[in-house]
Amino acid sequence: MAEKAIKHDVFVWSGTDKRGVQQKGELRSASAALVKAELRRQGINPGKVKKKSASLFGASGPKRKSIKPADIAIFSRQLATMMTAGVPLVQSFEIVGRGHDNPAMQDLVLGIKADVEAGGTLSDALRKRPLYFDDLFCNLVSAGEQAGILEELLHKIAAYKEKTEAIKGKVKKAMFYPTAIMITAFVVTAILLIFVVPQFQAIFAGFGADLPAMTMFVIGISNVFQHWWWAIFGTIGGAVYGLLQAKKRSRKFAQNLDRILLKAPIIGNILTKAAIARFARTMATMFAAGVPLVEAMVSVAGATGNIVYTQAVMRMRDEVSTGMSLNLSMAQTGVFPNMVCQMVAIGEEAGAIDTMLAKVADFYEEEVENAVDGMSSLIEPLIMAFLGVVIGGLVIAMYLPIFKLGEVV
Repeated sequence: MAEKAIKHDVFVWSGTDKRGVQQKGELRSASAALVKAELRRQGINPGKVKKKSASLFGASGPKRKSIKPADIAIFSRQLATMMTAGVPLVQSFEIVGRGHDNPAMQDLVLGIKADVEAGGTLSDALRKRPLYFDDLFCNLVSAGEQAGILEELLHKIAAYKEKTEAIKGKVKKAMFYPTAIMITAFVVTAILLIFVVPQFQAIFAGFGADLPAMTMFVIGISNVFQHWWWAIFGTIGGAVYGLLQAKKRSRKFAQNLDRILLKAPIIGNILTKAAIARFARTMATMFAAGVPLVEAMVSVAGATGNIVYTQAVMRMRDEVSTGMSLNLSMAQTGVFPNMVCQMVAIGEEAGAIDTMLAKVADFYEEEVENAVDGMSSLIEPLIMAFLGVVIGGLVIAMYLPIFKLGEVV
């Protein structure tokens, strides 16, 4: 079971330096004893050390935020940069941890520092925190420690994290933008039907003429929304929640959903290219670090981001472990384009699989970026046309009876 991260609190301290000058300040640490030890290391004779009390209106200091994958990517780059500059590992943790704005990230980094100071390896300290550091990250760090090239491997990890986060951001943009527009259109339409249309309906009641079919249709929908809005919104919310829970709890459902998404128009092409890019980038990074191919493919499978590709990579692992070439096992899965298989085949013949996979990753990452930009350019006018038809249709339906008012007069 993974060890829980040590909580660090803010301590207020006072003491004297080597010249006898009074000093005071604040330090974030796990205990007052560790604060005193740190002060002595800095050449300060500690006096009073006490935990900083929370303010009347809440905890003092920076707001505690959750740790995101982007924070881990930045941490990787900072640590690699520090080590390249010749800063010792423990001191690098101190600098990176103290300089972070997020207290949660400070606690994480300083907790790792405490484990390393106690005599543990960096990879062991990271494995205690699987919520933030996956097997791929830990395996690469372990390989770097064993080969004496930790600094080089940290740079590879940082580059890998930055590129994978960039590709995730592109995929999220591709899925979020049209979804947000559709939700906005639905909410605006619901507001018009629940609050605006009834006002027109009260005016139309005194016209003394038959209303147009289009207007009657909109009024009928408005009546449904007025009486059943709670059921409509509840059903939609429940369906979304149920979909997310089913994907989380049922592997078969998640597999079918991922398979459907890969075949969906426009978005399916983007998700396929993103999965191939993540596969190639992860495999290239692991192979370049000297991790054995069969062992690396376990981490690669989990990094693809799609169950269809995860299962394909695990089948490839089983086949490669029996002596089959990587390119042939990829071709037999049926989920990798012929170009990717041919590139891997060339890499195997030339003894440069990591180089060829890195080129594949670069190509597909650029493809994802171009596809997302192209989709945005295509979908914007379609969304505007959709909003124009929906909102414009409601407005026209409400004003048609006003044009018929002249017939009654």
